[in-house]
Amino acid sequence: MVRVLATGTFDILHPGHLRYLSEARALGDELYVIVARDSMIKHKPKPIVPEAQRLAMVKGLRIVDKAMLGSDRDIFEPLREIKPDIIALGNNQFFNEKELQAKLNASGINAKVIRIQSFEQCELCSSASIIKRVLERNGKL
Repeated sequence: MVRVLATGTFDILHPGHLRYLSEARALGDELYVIVARDSMIKHKPKPIVPEAQRLAMVKGLRIVDKAMLGSDRDIFEPLREIKPDIIALGNNQFFNEKELQAKLNASGINAKVIRIQSFEQCELCSSASIIKRVLERNGKL
């Protein structure tokens, strides 16, 4: 049984998220998803949608076997519980695969890091583009 882990903010669900999670699911038998805690998101603006609501939306997806909020202290904490065989990174996630692999190995987490190469190309396939469209339509940009 191959357990795959995908992670993300999942602020406003869109086709790009579905492509990423579908591709991740295809790598194994089970798909676990960690939804980032608001407190741990430092590389981009804070999400619009509260973390509990983002988690509920991800849990509602058929392709997801189990979803949980990440740790608010250590990103590797839930990985020790999940024990994934594969960690699937989205095409546009900011992690460097080699650095992440080295940190996992140093932390005693035996999982292979795989970057999902496919990417959903559409006008509203990112949370940022959806937010921008809403602001434009409401005369805020």
